[in-house]
This record gives sequence, C-alpha cells and structure tokens, in this order.
Amino acid sequence: MEQQANESKTLLREVGSPIYQGRNWIKFLGVMSIIQGVVMVFTLVGIIIAWLPIWMGVILYQSATKMEQAYATGDKGGFYESMSKLKLYFMIQGIMALIGIVVAIFALSLGMLGVLLDAVR
Repeated sequence: MEQQANESKTLLREVGSPIYQGRNWIKFLGVMSIIQGVVMVFTLVGIIIAWLPIWMGVILYQSATKMEQAYATGDKGGFYESMSKLKLYFMIQGIMALIGIVVAIFALSLGMLGVLLDAVR
C-alpha cells in the first residue's frame, strides 16, 4: 500500500512538473490580469467587462496554488483541480478570442459598407 502511494506521488510529480516549474509565471500572469481588470474599471466600456480579466486572473492564481499544494503532498485531487482551472481559463480565453474575431469582422463589414455607400453618393 505504501509503495503504491509513493508510485502515485512520483507519477503526479512527473506529470505535474512542467506546471509546477511554471507556477510563478502563472501566478504573475494571474496578478497582471487582475491588475488589468482593475485598470479597466476606470474606462467607460471597461466598467462593463472588467470582471472578466479579474476572474481569469483569480483562476490562474488558484491553479498555480493548487498545483503547489498537489506537488508537495502528492494529492491527486488537488492536481485535478489545478488542471480543471487551467482548462477553464483556456476555454474562457478561446471564447473571448472567437467573440473578438466576430466583432472585428462585423466592424470591418460596417466600415466597408460605409465606404461603399459613400462611393455611391
């Protein structure tokens, strides 16, 4: 039983090593995202969407903290939680990227329509 627990802890450390090694950068990125959200509050549009970078920063920071705990204790549940939070972060980031592309295409279409209408006059 003891040997199985040690093997599990070793496997977790091997698999989680890249995230563990990058934990300080993940925390830094989380803090920077939170700061970005706080700064966005001071803009007109930012008041509406400032919660998003703050939330994403908290998710990143929590993921790195969970990974530290899981790495130190060999806790599979903490490792899973850390990976789930990273998945959520990238899922939100992907959705935001898609929304940004759609908005950019819409804005470009409106701009081109304006140019065409101006040319017709």
